[in-house]
Amino acid sequence: MITRLAAAAGLLALSTSLTLAQTATSTPAEPASKADSNMKEWQVAKIAKVGLAQALTTAESQGDEKGGRAIDADFEKADSKDPAHYSVKVVYPSGKLVEYGINADTGALYKTENQPFERYFTRLKASDFQNAKTSLKDALTIAEQKAGGGKAYEAEVEKDGSAVQYEIKVAGADKEQEVKVGPDGKVLN
Repeated sequence: MITRLAAAAGLLALSTSLTLAQTATSTPAEPASKADSNMKEWQVAKIAKVGLAQALTTAESQGDEKGGRAIDADFEKADSKDPAHYSVKVVYPSGKLVEYGINADTGALYKTENQPFERYFTRLKASDFQNAKTSLKDALTIAEQKAGGGKAYEAEVEKDGSAVQYEIKVAGADKEQEVKVGPDGKVLN
């Protein structure tokens, strides 16, 4: 009888161990917000569940004022207080500038901060962005095509005469690439 109980307890312990081992090895890959801190920013951005174009769309749909255009976006790796996210600046026709934090794993808005326009853009006016023939979203698509299908993760705006042009970072298979897109949608480099 004692032998049977010992054997049953042994089998129970073995099956529990196997179940725990299977559970531990079948967990899904870590989301970008918990990615290895040794990875470069473009490597973390490449594995983010949410793309920059989706983050721009989410940011542009926020706020009380209609007609906001995304003009700048930065990907930020996760740290102790923030998840991996896109920091997207949106300018409105009134000249109001708002920075939105969009979670790179969920696509959800997680922070909003009003910004002084002049702090970021000393040579540009809000109307320059509203009058731009090429939007930041269009420039992303153009840059990704030029880079051979990589994933855009950061975008910066510059003044080119009286128009805006975009400098976009694209995460490729094994490197990052920078693509400049002019106000007419043409690649400049």
